[in-house]
Amino acid sequence: MSDNNIGNMRYTYAKAGVDIAAGNALVRAIAPLARATRRAGADADLGGFGGFFDLRAAGFTDPLLVAANDGVGTKLKLAIEAGRHDGVGIDLVAMCANDLIVQGAEPLFFLDYYGCGKLDQDVAVAVIAGIAEGCRQAGCALIGGETAEMPGMYDDDDYDLAGFCVGAVERGDVLTADKVAVGDVILGLASSGVHSNGFSLVRRLAADKGWKLDRPALFNPEILLIDALMAPTRIYVRSLLPLVRAGALHAMAHITGGGLLENIPRVLPAHLHAHIDADAWEQPRLMAFLQAQGNIEPEEMARTFNCGIGMALVVEPAKVDAVTDALMAAGETVHRIGHIASGEKGCTVSGARGTWSAMADWGATHHG
Repeated sequence: MSDNNIGNMRYTYAKAGVDIAAGNALVRAIAPLARATRRAGADADLGGFGGFFDLRAAGFTDPLLVAANDGVGTKLKLAIEAGRHDGVGIDLVAMCANDLIVQGAEPLFFLDYYGCGKLDQDVAVAVIAGIAEGCRQAGCALIGGETAEMPGMYDDDDYDLAGFCVGAVERGDVLTADKVAVGDVILGLASSGVHSNGFSLVRRLAADKGWKLDRPALFNPEILLIDALMAPTRIYVRSLLPLVRAGALHAMAHITGGGLLENIPRVLPAHLHAHIDADAWEQPRLMAFLQAQGNIEPEEMARTFNCGIGMALVVEPAKVDAVTDALMAAGETVHRIGHIASGEKGCTVSGARGTWSAMADWGATHHG
């Protein structure tokens, strides 16, 4: 094109790579998904400048608001490369909602951010349908979000996700480290797989080892390897909320990045130490596969992956049986994995696979 033609060209947003009509069509397509997540306090209508939520209608009297935001990390890259977009929306909600319930808060509403290079409506609808499903599992309303088409910021097929969840807890029900005591039992709730942490290592192994993702997994021929890796993060909210409200739990830790070693100490006071027995549950075959494929040291496994435990609960001994029964009735797989003892704040995992200790200066080097 000559300079003269460039000078006379009529510029539009569409010619720059942004299709407003496609964005509007996406809003119309996802509106029913949002409406399906309605709950007391939210009507989940999209299209305004902000979403409203009525705490009184949700039944709270003296609530504190609790907010969390997160993403899905490089699991998204695997989803894009494999064309598996359905589950990452559940992951997005799970990473936020599970962070709220461990503080005693009921997730109330959720907002998402979807950024892409070129809006593909089929992909976007699949992702947002997953977000809506995650909201249904967590009992929160999808009340809004943002879709941003940004050519030049992302490659055409790439997209990114961020989630924002707000919950509430009655002032007297907040879970802190104050109730944790010597002798408390640690229960572990089974994870559904890798969840949403450690995928930079997973993808590195896949590339270096030449994994055939579309073939049956070596550790389970009944499932494709890609499906095992992409299994959505388990959302524990509905199972745990009744126990929170009954005052049956002293503390909880969502096992995300940092694994058992670094997440459990986040809910301990300075003078208590968590001891985890690695032989108390069978390491999932997927985790054993990852460890063997990468020749990964036990301590690295315990800091990178959840090792089969997605949520850790601190419970007083007298309530362990009742809590276990309630969780099993709610569909959870429960393991008694450790206890609380006196000592410097931290976590030790010991067992046949070795003994690993968290950093001694944990409290000085972690935040959030």
